[in-house]
Amino acid sequence: MPKKTYLDAVNLALTEILADNPQSFILGEDVGDYGGAFGATKGLLSRFPSQVLETPISEAAITGLAIGAALEGMLPILEIQFSDFLTVAMDQIVNQAAKICYLSNGQASVPLVIRAAIGSGTGASVQHSQSYESWFTQVPGLIVIEPSNAEDVYRALKAAVDNPNPVIIFEPKSLYKQQFSFDSLLPLTIGKSEIKRVGEDLTIIAIGRMVELALKAAESAPCDIEVVDPITLLPLDEAGILQSVNKTQRALVLTESVANGIASELVTLVALNTQANVKMLAGAFTPVPAAENLERQLTPEIAQIHATIEELMHG
Repeated sequence: MPKKTYLDAVNLALTEILADNPQSFILGEDVGDYGGAFGATKGLLSRFPSQVLETPISEAAITGLAIGAALEGMLPILEIQFSDFLTVAMDQIVNQAAKICYLSNGQASVPLVIRAAIGSGTGASVQHSQSYESWFTQVPGLIVIEPSNAEDVYRALKAAVDNPNPVIIFEPKSLYKQQFSFDSLLPLTIGKSEIKRVGEDLTIIAIGRMVELALKAAESAPCDIEVVDPITLLPLDEAGILQSVNKTQRALVLTESVANGIASELVTLVALNTQANVKMLAGAFTPVPAAENLERQLTPEIAQIHATIEELMHG
């Protein structure tokens, strides 16, 4: 079975997009000769010199530039090195990109793709390790995707550039160097969840890098676990998620981000629409430390997942 790292999949998708669409271009800090903060754009400047724009260090400015280019018919793909830095461009994203279609009564659109590395697990410390995807799921007009493997990030990028709306793709940086199977490249349907493992006894709804952890926990669990990956967080596939939970009648929501965000939304969705027993495991509500032993304690681990599964099955 063919395998690729998460980063290789991103690079391949970007290569194909630039080759297929002369209106597309990549912009961001260090995306040129350096190849991006993590190497996702490595080699693209030499192949597409007119479609790779290295920018100054100003997330607000480059996001504004990308929005303007999108309005003029271009297809910008903006790399924000760490998703934490999206905070610097909140006005441009939330008040401009997400609103222009509505404000223009559909006469203008912003076909903008923003890639941003998210989450902990790399020792990058407090200002480079946060998980703020939940913030953006509260903004009408945005599409928010968080792929959990190489196939899905490739599929997400290809789907995003075909969408007329601003799309934010959060890429869990702890997965960048991991290898995944890379052979089932069916088109990604934005707004559609996917079942990553079929089961009958309990549904784990996992987001981002927690999908891989859920699959590992399911393999060694004493019951039959179904793993659902929403992939798209906005719009959320409520019907697909509820279909799985209604089948198993037990649900565990698993996220790296803190509980008062997408995790709570998913628990509420299940609680209000099913009779299922539901619990959540989420990231600790604390700044992210740099020390590996401390950082590891912030996010759910397999032992916690197994203990919660036991509670749901027999509690």
